[in-house]
Amino acid sequence: MASPIELYYWPTPNGWKITIMLEELGAPYTVKYVNIGRGEQFEPDFLKIAPNNRMPAIVDPDGADGQPISVFESGAILQYLGRKFGRFYPSEERARVEVEQWLFWQMGGLGPMAGQANHFRNYAPEKIAYGIDRYTNEVNRLYGVMNRRLADRDFLAGDYSIADMACVGWVRQHEGNGQDLNDFPDLKRWFETLSARPAVIRGFEVGREERERQKHLSEDKDAQAILFGQRAR
Repeated sequence: MASPIELYYWPTPNGWKITIMLEELGAPYTVKYVNIGRGEQFEPDFLKIAPNNRMPAIVDPDGADGQPISVFESGAILQYLGRKFGRFYPSEERARVEVEQWLFWQMGGLGPMAGQANHFRNYAPEKIAYGIDRYTNEVNRLYGVMNRRLADRDFLAGDYSIADMACVGWVRQHEGNGQDLNDFPDLKRWFETLSARPAVIRGFEVGREERERQKHLSEDKDAQAILFGQRAR
């Protein structure tokens, strides 16, 4: 029996990508919470496997050469797991390129822009209209890109894949990003389809109680200083 993959995790859109993937694979894994509001992402042991002091990260005791391997960056983790298990990440070049385009679109666009929209709308100490409008409007544009893409297909890149897993958690945050899914009917259909998958439901559930305890973060200035700063408390 394979040794469990160690997942360094906190329940955020980036963390959900990996719990969803692991649940879809049915792969054994253990969760090691990295409380980003307490600065645990700056701990020296964590930095050894995630030098950018961001979660998620994994340690796979059964690397391809029989030795443990650590992987940081959520997109790279999805690709690694897809190759390792041969699922949700096609090996045929044309199909793989389709998936990678949308995976990197999420990594370079949807995630960062949604994160900034959430920050300026919900966490910034001052309500800066330019920042709120800039990022809310960009998320709206990106939702439009997805909506058009999904007008004639069920998933972003052919079959259900790591590209869909990468995006669904960010769309789940639509209200905090100032978006109404009713304005994007094909995106809404896609989101509802994915949200009904048992593995996606389980993936979202991992650490739900931890996330509930962090609802005060928008008022906790010390935690914000850690989360949005560059060092631990």
